[in-house]
Amino acid sequence: MKVNYFMRKIIVTEYLTLDGVFEEPGHWSFDFWSDEAARYKYDELFSSDTQLLGRITYEGFAKAWPTMEGTGDFGERMNSMPKYVVSTTLKTAEWQNTAIISENVVAEIQKLKEQAGQNILVAGSGTLVQTLLQHDLADEYRIMLYPLILGNGKRLFPDNTPTRKLQLVGTIPFRSGVVVLTYQLLR
Repeated sequence: MKVNYFMRKIIVTEYLTLDGVFEEPGHWSFDFWSDEAARYKYDELFSSDTQLLGRITYEGFAKAWPTMEGTGDFGERMNSMPKYVVSTTLKTAEWQNTAIISENVVAEIQKLKEQAGQNILVAGSGTLVQTLLQHDLADEYRIMLYPLILGNGKRLFPDNTPTRKLQLVGTIPFRSGVVVLTYQLLR
């Protein structure tokens, strides 16, 4: 295998409650939204030039972002950057600059990493995150930990998730109580 020392990073970025729920953050995260969080998400998006999404997250984003008003250059970036959706059931992708990865998923993602460019951003996409974890493809996990316990909901790392050791490489506390925890996979 050819070693590329300039390989792009896959960054998994998630909103997570204290009890591990990541499902539908639009229902629970807005009470904690702040200028600090907005700036962080802005910088994160603009340090990336590609999005990698699972089908469910893709469908939600594709429905919302093209019609959302008042999003400025953040929205322009979301809509214009290349997007890859991993799905065996999706046949067409209507959101501009979207390609579907339906076969040889691990190899295709590895090819994306080997291309020149900025980071590849993964948001939501629980099943895809499990695939990335299983094959050691994600380089960094950025968890926006919310001071909230929901008691139920889909967990990012469900039972039987493969064991992986991570190293904490950064923390950013926001005045709202949200803390960004950045972990890198120990290889």
